[in-house]
Amino acid sequence: MVRSSGLLTGAKDPVALKSIAVTLSINDFVAGVSATLNYENEEKVPLEAFFVFPMDEDSAVYSFEALVDGKKIVAELQDKYQAHKSYEEALAGGYQAYLLEEDKCSRDVFRCNVGNLQPGSKVALTLKYVQELPLEDDGALRYVLPAILNPRYHLSEQSEESCLDLKTPIVPLEDLPYTLSMVATISSQLGIRTIQSNCALSSIDYNGESRTSAQFSLAEGHKFDRDVELLIFYRKVHSPSVAVEMGMPERESDSLMGAPSAMVSFYPDIPVMETSTKRGEFVFLMDRSRSMKSPMSGQNRSQLRIDAAKETLILLLKSLPIGCYFNIYGFGSTHEAFFPMSVRYTQETMEKAVEKVKAMLADLGGTEILTPLRRVFRKPPIPGHPLQVFVFTDGEVAETFNVIREVKFHSKRHRCFSFGIGEGASTSLIKSIARVSGGTAEFITGNDRMQSKALRSLRRSLQSVVEDVSLSWNLPPNLFAHMLSPEQTVIFRGQRLIVYSLLVGQIPQEEEATGEVCLQYSLHGKSYEEKVTFSLQPKPDDNLTIHRLAAKSMIQAKDFGFRETTMIFKRDVLDISLESGVMSSFTAFVAINKELNEPVQGPLIHRDIPRPILLGGSSPRPRNSSDALPMVLPCSGAPVSQPPRNVNMSYCAIMARMPEGAHQERYHSQRMKCVIHTDSPPDLPNIRKLHTYEKGSMEHTVAQLILLQNANGSWDMNEDLAKVLGTSLEDMKAVHPTEVLEPSAWATMLAVIWLHANGKELKCEWELLERKAVVWLHNNTVRGFTRLMRTANKFLNTTVSACIFTLKD
Repeated sequence: MVRSSGLLTGAKDPVALKSIAVTLSINDFVAGVSATLNYENEEKVPLEAFFVFPMDEDSAVYSFEALVDGKKIVAELQDKYQAHKSYEEALAGGYQAYLLEEDKCSRDVFRCNVGNLQPGSKVALTLKYVQELPLEDDGALRYVLPAILNPRYHLSEQSEESCLDLKTPIVPLEDLPYTLSMVATISSQLGIRTIQSNCALSSIDYNGESRTSAQFSLAEGHKFDRDVELLIFYRKVHSPSVAVEMGMPERESDSLMGAPSAMVSFYPDIPVMETSTKRGEFVFLMDRSRSMKSPMSGQNRSQLRIDAAKETLILLLKSLPIGCYFNIYGFGSTHEAFFPMSVRYTQETMEKAVEKVKAMLADLGGTEILTPLRRVFRKPPIPGHPLQVFVFTDGEVAETFNVIREVKFHSKRHRCFSFGIGEGASTSLIKSIARVSGGTAEFITGNDRMQSKALRSLRRSLQSVVEDVSLSWNLPPNLFAHMLSPEQTVIFRGQRLIVYSLLVGQIPQEEEATGEVCLQYSLHGKSYEEKVTFSLQPKPDDNLTIHRLAAKSMIQAKDFGFRETTMIFKRDVLDISLESGVMSSFTAFVAINKELNEPVQGPLIHRDIPRPILLGGSSPRPRNSSDALPMVLPCSGAPVSQPPRNVNMSYCAIMARMPEGAHQERYHSQRMKCVIHTDSPPDLPNIRKLHTYEKGSMEHTVAQLILLQNANGSWDMNEDLAKVLGTSLEDMKAVHPTEVLEPSAWATMLAVIWLHANGKELKCEWELLERKAVVWLHNNTVRGFTRLMRTANKFLNTTVSACIFTLKD
């Protein structure tokens, strides 16, 4: 079930939210965000309220303040224990107090306590953060403003205390009482080619002929009913660069925040190495929880998540290399493996797996990923076949840090490639399990195709191992670089590499003074290097963006949650967090308004903020139960503790929780009010829509052709293939050059040619299996492609070149 976040009272019932205003500033590859949420207490008694909201795992939160009746109160970052103590003492004294912290179970959920909110008071809560922006394969820089916070599945009744289970009523979209506004500025000397969004924007104002900056805003009337996504396309996005930022003059010149900080960006041009066989053990973990029955997006006739997952698994199975091992696990409240152990990839095992995939349902209850992961890691390794784990989930797991710790513990023998499906997937879970194991993370939302992103990760897993990765600096005398980022051991072709460093010592005063940084690595015994020269003159930034991003990367390398982090790492994280002002699992922002000292009169009043019904939701289920809900625990340290609630379930298109104590009969009429969105976002040429495929569509035809491919890469010449190619078996046999080609070789040639002629837009999805087919043709001594191409092109009415059958070096 998808829920909007907001200001919640001590019983987790929302208070009236009036508006949300976001100011976004993107400079090159970094976003700076200031978000203000405006609330008003329209009741006649004071409130204690909780503000729970999602945020990307990579966000470095460095400022929090409250504006109450015209008075600004700036929070101080403290040790979490001390912050809670200060907050509770302030409440006991009748002061207004504010507390902001990460949730104990996940780094992508934050909670703010607002204590002693007086009747008639207005409060504006403003938080600021900076964030690195990920780069897509097509060169787009992606920014997402999270709006959706899903409840997380609890592994057991003894789960860590968490505030992730929100309970808010469902109303039609038009009845929402709050709105979202966003003003954005984008600037880069790289030049802005275009900007796209899944939401309606005002007209974009580009500045100058070189279009180095742009301003725009969300169209008026936008509701906070889905994540806001922006895609920014620069003209020279793959250029390496180094940015140097001035430190704080009042700090020590060799300290984390006092010394100049450098942000280095590389785009390694790793050569493509193709071999006929590749080794590896490929294990796919697919979420089969009930939430996977939801659509991929809110658009009409959007494909169900489980259907997209099944097509993706079949595509992955067809693309696996000969000689590897594989297995598939489906998981929910329980888990099921296709085979007791990973099996060798053959025609027989592939066919068995495909049939099992076709029969898969989203019928395994909640989302328990830890147990199947442990089962995978405890299997004995297969000599010569490194383990590659692919995890597909909508990410609704409460015990995020337990999963991350398990993946990191086994990171020496595997890599994990993770996929977050749908709105609200946990960025903390998805990004962290990939980062700690040397894999990559992908998010599949709205109009994205799961198939293309899965194949991108499979290609990366098949890349030759890059070794001896190092970074060296050429700097003037008396100046040296102190690395802040963790040692980089894995890099992938086409992936951006970001490294942070302090420049300690004497920086030359000459404006033309420069330094040089060199990235070195080896591949198949051959050494490669890439260099970039940069200005040594640091630029001032009031927000200390680079310093805080560097601190965030250091915190992420050592912070594994409030309970799971070792004492040694905890001390390091606490020191880094307090020095940089960037929040961690062990720190919290606290502010006290000492001008107000009025005792609280009477009990707190709870009022709900309605939320819209959103497609793509999920419903949490507890362990070993088909009907009960997961245990809802009060947050640790909350001044007013509330007992766990028992909540009944209601069903309306997707599962939705009813308010406490409500009877189902009472809500029949309210269920009729639920709506499906018809306000479709604008068409985006770079984001493919994902609909249920109609017969005759290109996606459907390509999927049918892929389904017919054999494990070794070949196709059989039969009626099914002829139908996909738009011809008859008799005609295929009539033009078959029997004197030089076996039937399967002729069929394989025709299939490959058809893909190149008709499926170009989906090439990223069939490229691996097409290469497997070409290798099979060469291994079966097929020669004379140029002459055979004339016959094939004439038969298929195509004009494809024979170079498609050339093997790459």
